[in-house]
Amino acid sequence: MTNVQQPSADRESLWGIDLGGTKTEGVILKSQHESEILFRNRVPTEADKGYDHILSQVKKVVDMMIVSAGYKPHKIGFSTPGVLDPKLGTMKNCNTVAMNGQRMKEDLEKVLGLQAELANDADCFALAEARFGVVKERFPGAKVVFGVILGTGVGGGIVVDGHAIVGLQGIAGEWGHNFLDESGGPCYCGKSGCVEKVISGPALENFYFKETGNKKTLKDIVALAEANTDPSALRTISRLIEFYGKGLSVIINILDPDVIVIGGGVGNIDLLYDRGLDSVRKYVFNNRLDTPIVKPSLGDSAGVFGAAFLVS
Repeated sequence: MTNVQQPSADRESLWGIDLGGTKTEGVILKSQHESEILFRNRVPTEADKGYDHILSQVKKVVDMMIVSAGYKPHKIGFSTPGVLDPKLGTMKNCNTVAMNGQRMKEDLEKVLGLQAELANDADCFALAEARFGVVKERFPGAKVVFGVILGTGVGGGIVVDGHAIVGLQGIAGEWGHNFLDESGGPCYCGKSGCVEKVISGPALENFYFKETGNKKTLKDIVALAEANTDPSALRTISRLIEFYGKGLSVIINILDPDVIVIGGGVGNIDLLYDRGLDSVRKYVFNNRLDTPIVKPSLGDSAGVFGAAFLVS
């Protein structure tokens, strides 16, 4: 457990919880202007034990935070593996399926006795990188930031003037379920050809498998392509580059953000930042590409930091 010092008496500290399927992590930041970490700890979520157990694990972390800080906050932010439907008040699109259909904001507020602010993990990723990470470090004047999750799934979050944009239906930034190409096939969301079914890690591995009959990780496929020894690996990576450009160009054409931050395992592929930029440039509605497209700086810390900034 990290316990540096108690927050100042003015109670400006920010409290956040990253509620994942594997871990539930809490953090206290000194203030929205001073991002010193006053507390950080995690417990296993143990989501397989059900919804009520998830709530109890959250309470366990919050109780540790209260003991460390010496007081109870008025509100706390939560990064969740899905989204709270603003109209129905229930969770949806959670890969931690026990949360789906639950009135999680209400339940958390009842269990914890404080106000809860919820946003999905992609929103919190974008918010953290904008307020605390690579955007703050390299592009401090940026007003509009789009955060991309490009890994096992594909998601996104929008931050404007330091605040996450959730949207009327709670789906702002969900570019992973825009149509990209019919070759992606049916998606779990009920549609076909979604971005997620074309350029997510599993989609690319599946494309290679269909070509070769061999199962390989994306990391291995990238290595084969870089060695220029496997035509199917080269086609897999060319597919990624081509559709990455098409997919991101839509975001730029609609939102025209000041910065795009690429998170997730697929986002670690270096080709996305040279050949990938050429592909985006080819499809964007401009005669040049001015948009910085960068890697994040916070790693797996982004979720919990973004959650804390939800209450600032």
